Amino acid sequence: MKQKHILLGVSASISAYKAADLTNELTKRGYAVDVLMTRNATKFITPLTLQSLSKRAVHTDVMAENQPDQINHIDLAKQADLFVVAPATANTIGKLANGIADDMVSTVAMAIRPGTPRMIAPAMNTYMYQNPVNQKNLAYLKEVGYKEIEPREAMLACGDFGRGALATVEMIVKAIETELAENDRSQD
Repeated sequence: MKQKHILLGVSASISAYKAADLTNELTKRGYAVDVLMTRNATKFITPLTLQSLSKRAVHTDVMAENQPDQINHIDLAKQADLFVVAPATANTIGKLANGIADDMVSTVAMAIRPGTPRMIAPAMNTYMYQNPVNQKNLAYLKEVGYKEIEPREAMLACGDFGRGALATVEMIVKAIETELAENDRSQD
């Protein structure tokens, strides 16, 4: 059976450090994981950390074209068996919902082939998560085929308690594996 290829988008949330555990767990389970990061996500966790865990290059610059015969963001999108953004900030959710493609995560998202599973795991302050604009953006993303891995209720980094904490790595991995299995069954 062909190795499944997961594109993991990481946006600028304090929970970006959990992308290391997620990358590690997915890699241990035999998935090829290509990590895409927004520029601000690199301020929370270094690309080198995620590269060391995935054993693959980490993509941070949409204009970096290391192979002249390929357009990097298009090539990555074509290879994907699943695209997931974890953590997904309100900013990234807004970009995805409105077709703004100005960083590696949002540009690759726009190039994902129809039928490729797309998932999003929000992580932000409770009031940001509950904001009607954010909820509208999430509803639209669900309408166009994204599945939300809902945030947990917890004490947040800002000191508030409420819904907005990134789902656990175990929850995200389970959601990814369920989605991949469902997609395989629908292709049979």
